[in-house]
Amino acid sequence: MFKKVIEINPYLLGTMSGSAADCVYWERLLAKECRIYKLRNKERISVSAASKLLANMVAGYRGMGLSMGTMICGWDKKGPGLYYVDDSGLRLSGNMFSTGSGQAYAYGVMDSGYRYDLSVPEAYALAQRAIFHSTHRDAYSGGTVN
Repeated sequence: MFKKVIEINPYLLGTMSGSAADCVYWERLLAKECRIYKLRNKERISVSAASKLLANMVAGYRGMGLSMGTMICGWDKKGPGLYYVDDSGLRLSGNMFSTGSGQAYAYGVMDSGYRYDLSVPEAYALAQRAIFHSTHRDAYSGGTVN
C-alpha cells in the first residue's frame, strides 16, 4: 500500500491522487531533478519552480493516459507555497486544495472551518478532520495517510 504523501526533499512534499504508479514515478523524477538543481545552483529549488518543473514534465505527455493530480507544498525563501499540478500540465497556486475521489468530503470540512488567520494547532485539527472525512466517507480512497 502506498503512502499518500511523498517527500521530495526536506522542504517539499507531494501528494498522490490518481494512478499510484504515475504519481510515484513523476514525483520521484521531480525529486531527482530538484537534487540536480541544488547541486548546480548551490541552493534548493523554490516551491514555485518545483511545481513548474513538474507541470512542464507531464505536459509533454498530455492525452497519453496519465492519471495524476498532485499538490506540491513546501517552504522556501519567500515562505510557504502550495500548488496543484495535474496530468495535463495544469498548475495552480492557492491557499487550499483537495484532490482525488474524496475531495468533495474534504472541501466540505475545509469550507466550513478554513480562515486565513488559523493558528497552527487549529490548522492541524482542520486538516485532520478533512482527511478523516475524505478517507472514511469515500469508498474509492486507497492507501494510507502518513
